[in-house]
Amino acid sequence: PISAVNRPVHVFMAGDSTMADKPFFKNVKDSLSGDSIPVPFLERGWGQMLPYFLNENVIVKNYAQNGRSSRTFIEQGWWSKIVSEVQAGDYVIIQFGHNDSAEDIPDRYTSPKEYIQNISRFIDEVKAKGANPIICTSVVRRRFDKDKNFIDSHGIYISLAIEVAKEKGVPLIDMYKKSKDLLIKLGENKSIDLFLHIQPKENSLFPDGKIDNTHFREKGASMMAALFIEGIKEENIKTLMNELK
Repeated sequence: PISAVNRPVHVFMAGDSTMADKPFFKNVKDSLSGDSIPVPFLERGWGQMLPYFLNENVIVKNYAQNGRSSRTFIEQGWWSKIVSEVQAGDYVIIQFGHNDSAEDIPDRYTSPKEYIQNISRFIDEVKAKGANPIICTSVVRRRFDKDKNFIDSHGIYISLAIEVAKEKGVPLIDMYKKSKDLLIKLGENKSIDLFLHIQPKENSLFPDGKIDNTHFREKGASMMAALFIEGIKEENIKTLMNELK
């Protein structure tokens, strides 16, 4: 067995679909043969792209799950998996808000009060294991008004994440601001390439096409991961900075 001395740094990820690992292929039934054929699935989460920025001394364990809020991530046992595995010196990246703020979806929605409690709990339990929490605000949705001005989303949950991290004295990477600045810089049209916009007939998983301004293609997920790395440097998180490619 590997001794604790030689154990590589582990980076655990807790979050939603914008961070989660996605399959590279999904099966579609061929209309003629009836066979199931694999078709490339073009969606990626930014946590899935993070290992490409880190060297082989780091093990990334991405527990982010589609559709989860801070509340359901706890309720469905995902958080306890991380806590049971994390060891002293590891890092836990925590990003929730997309689904917490969904008041119209009761099985995801988390009240601001409960969100604060959950993020605080995440930080406390990671610290109790001698590990290092990193709080991230949610990445943006791609939304522009008729005058091509960017429209904010996620409401109060961005500032709540910032406040909790500050109060607890842990690193915060403002992925919301970073991704917002990027989208504004690219503009309404160029920012389309980052997201899951699929033309009709381009991909047989979505024969009629798809317009999704929340989830990323590989290009967008990579750019979000690069913004996270930028944040690591700004926060001077030396252990991870030393392991960058």
